[in-house]
Amino acid sequence: MMNVQLTIPSMMERAETFFKKKEVISRSTKGMERFTYEETGKRTRKLSSMLVELGVERGDRVGTFAWNHHRHLEAYFAIPGIGAVLHTINIRLDPQQIIYVINHAKDKVLLIDECFLPLFEKIHQELPHVEAYIIMSDEPSLPESSVNPIYHYEELLKRGDETFAFLSDIQEEEPAGICYTSATTGKPKGVVYSHRGIYLHCMALGLRDGAELSEADIAMPVVPMFHVNAWGLPFAAVWLGTTLVMPGAFFTPTILAEMIQNEKVTIAAGVPTIWLGLLQELEKGEYDTSHVRAFLCGGSAAPLSVIQRFEEKFNIPFMHAYGMTETSPLVTISRLKSYQEEKSAPERLALKAKQGFLVPGVEMKVIGQNGEVDWDGNEMGELLLRGPWIASEYYEDDRTSEAFKDGWLYTGDVVTVDEEGFIKIVDRTKDLIKSGGEWISSVDIENALMGHEGVFEASVIAVPHEKWQERPVACVVLKEGYTAQVTKEDILTFLSPQFAKWWLPDDVIFMDEIPKTTVGKFLKRALREKVLERYELKG
Repeated sequence: MMNVQLTIPSMMERAETFFKKKEVISRSTKGMERFTYEETGKRTRKLSSMLVELGVERGDRVGTFAWNHHRHLEAYFAIPGIGAVLHTINIRLDPQQIIYVINHAKDKVLLIDECFLPLFEKIHQELPHVEAYIIMSDEPSLPESSVNPIYHYEELLKRGDETFAFLSDIQEEEPAGICYTSATTGKPKGVVYSHRGIYLHCMALGLRDGAELSEADIAMPVVPMFHVNAWGLPFAAVWLGTTLVMPGAFFTPTILAEMIQNEKVTIAAGVPTIWLGLLQELEKGEYDTSHVRAFLCGGSAAPLSVIQRFEEKFNIPFMHAYGMTETSPLVTISRLKSYQEEKSAPERLALKAKQGFLVPGVEMKVIGQNGEVDWDGNEMGELLLRGPWIASEYYEDDRTSEAFKDGWLYTGDVVTVDEEGFIKIVDRTKDLIKSGGEWISSVDIENALMGHEGVFEASVIAVPHEKWQERPVACVVLKEGYTAQVTKEDILTFLSPQFAKWWLPDDVIFMDEIPKTTVGKFLKRALREKVLERYELKG
């Protein structure tokens, strides 16, 4: 067989050739802007040519610090197109972490949304490797700034070459991108993605047993483009000719609902907090969502009650997926097998609440206390993964040896596997609650809590206990209008039929807000500190 290299430039070339008329629809301060793939290809090539003019060479890292919009999409292809490495930087990291990841990656050029310019005016002197700042702006000119040298994105493109040729000799194992983990503890860890890994991951997104992405779709990645490359959707959508809808900066549930309706979005992707907010908006307003074929949910487990409301009230199929920065990220997707469609509605819903089974191309092992676990849906173990889009190490980081052993990625996620191969995330290894020598799943209790009509968000953590070692405590945010109605006793009464008595939380703490990570997951470390502080004050 021909030894043809699997590279990212070929994806844009395919879009330019076969999908000239398909669109990238991007929300900006000017409203909804529309670019055909033919125009997007030309703009991408212009950016590539100007990056070369600014001194970017093969292997150099180019950072992006931006929301989901057309310019960011152009950078996704312009940077790997010249053999450089796309570094998508998490805009929600704290300033010291931002400085760390930029310096650790040794970014040579940064592409920054104008709204973040004040941040870089404070930290640019601590970024010795950065030689140029390109500001992505909707305005015709830039404000005065201490950041130097500084360039206006659109002015650069005016000088760019729309016929610029992407490199034709890129080897598929060369690095194409780098992302850093969101760092709930310690410094962020870098994961380098190869052209080959991204290419094969995009194939998985297009499979029937993947996300089934196709030319016919209108896709809206709500998941940030700085979070594992928006789960690979921008790459796959361009390659497959999918219409892309980019939600832009500072969106709200109302804005998302309007975009889904007005642009007739067929598939959207986001974390559970996005879907919780959108669900509330859909229940308040009158929106047409009849064209939606799937909402893709990852990052953490979505409560069964949320899945049920989307599917039964709005007739929107809700697809759980699982992955992480180290896995590009798609590993599993919760799609029913053909004969499972015949099951009862509650049985189908229970399956959809799991994270699903492996997409083709990935392998797994689940290791418990006594070796590989039985596929009985009960025995717990840590999930181990390997495959062509799974990382083999962290970028220049001593913590590689903790997570990568014997050719496997040790995910740190505790799961069960049923007889059909569906995995269910039980917890992170560090978040399991050990009470009297027995394990309690915080995720199971959280999902049950979300079934209460008055609960908006819930997180369960372990607190130390003199007799039982650890006990669960529930932290709950109530929906508007329920604060005077729902008590601790109401919550425990609601839970008691669903769990053994020793699983029930020792306490229910009502909060205005639960701390979250930069990608919308509950930040249990900060939550524990809050709760323990409260207990000490009470004591």
